[in-house]
Amino acid sequence: MTRIARHPVPRAALGLLVGLTLFTAPASASASPSAIVPRPARGEAAAEPTWSWPVGPPIGLVEPFRAPPTPYAAGHRGIDLAVVPGGPVRAPADGVVSFAGPVAGRPVLSIDHGDGVVSSIEPVTASVVAGVAVAEGEPIGVVGSGGHCDAACVHFGVRVHGEYVSPMLFLGGVPRAVLLPLAG
Repeated sequence: MTRIARHPVPRAALGLLVGLTLFTAPASASASPSAIVPRPARGEAAAEPTWSWPVGPPIGLVEPFRAPPTPYAAGHRGIDLAVVPGGPVRAPADGVVSFAGPVAGRPVLSIDHGDGVVSSIEPVTASVVAGVAVAEGEPIGVVGSGGHCDAACVHFGVRVHGEYVSPMLFLGGVPRAVLLPLAG
């Protein structure tokens, strides 16, 4: 079984740092819809991540990715991002909508990005249907309700050849915090 490279920051430190921080996505996070997204080969992480955040700034990480120890064990197979209820959700990268509909009572949208890479976002009330091509940054729906986020956040997951990996591998990690001088 091939393992996917994890983010070099220890998960506990990443969760603590990001879970307590509200930050704004860097300008580079909004690449043009025509940007070519490099795809990882099986067992590799993206060399130069270029996906966009599926929700607008400020980006708030509510819950980090936690890989399960085995495929059927407990874990958190994605990241939860703070949102405004009913706010817009955008395609993180170019692809084709592979699913848009309810799963266990919550609205889910999945996009096939090619080369075995599929992203899923929930809860999202889709404005697109399965089979439609979407461009990075294109509106694909609005924040819905249901699931563990229930309109307070969206769960964003990514699978590579069927294995869940941290979406941060495609988003370029955590944007840098910028310290500003105190107003005096």
